[in-house]
Amino acid sequence: MPPKFKFTREEITAAAVEITRRSGPDGLTARSLAAELGSSVKPIFGLFKNMEEVQQAVLSAARAMYEGYLAEDMAAGEYPPYKASGMAYIRFAREERELFKLLFMCDRRGEPLSPGREVETIIPIIMRNTGLSREKAELFHLEMWVFVHGIASMLATSYLNWELETVSGVLTDAYMGLKSRFCEGTGDQ
Repeated sequence: MPPKFKFTREEITAAAVEITRRSGPDGLTARSLAAELGSSVKPIFGLFKNMEEVQQAVLSAARAMYEGYLAEDMAAGEYPPYKASGMAYIRFAREERELFKLLFMCDRRGEPLSPGREVETIIPIIMRNTGLSREKAELFHLEMWVFVHGIASMLATSYLNWELETVSGVLTDAYMGLKSRFCEGTGDQ
């Protein structure tokens, strides 16, 4: 008869996420996780093969949290959909600094130059709003995303402490400047 564990995988993952939120990925160890759970490491390794598997569960949970921010901001209607995607990314960086760093400020070699699956929803929005071809809309998005990621990174590392109202205004300025360059042919191309 297999041993009965005191915790579920979900409970262990939730505890691991909390440790990562507080201490970053380096703070997540078998010992710190056992302490968070108030147990030995045995229940952890009874449900997970190793700490790498726990870390993968934390990554999945962090991605799901980010996708929740994205869905929430895009559904709220406070901003146009494209802007809402950038605001969600920045809000996630501001409110979940360590999880943002875990997902978006790590070695990303070999990954596509896009922030994730949501791009397939966003590119058609840019095309519709600007009249740009898919190729130009992708370049527009990449340039805008570099700007959005810069703000998010500066918030996540406490370099900036902007309120979301300020962020919104700055994103509008950047969007309008790029739109002018791409659509009206002003400035260097």
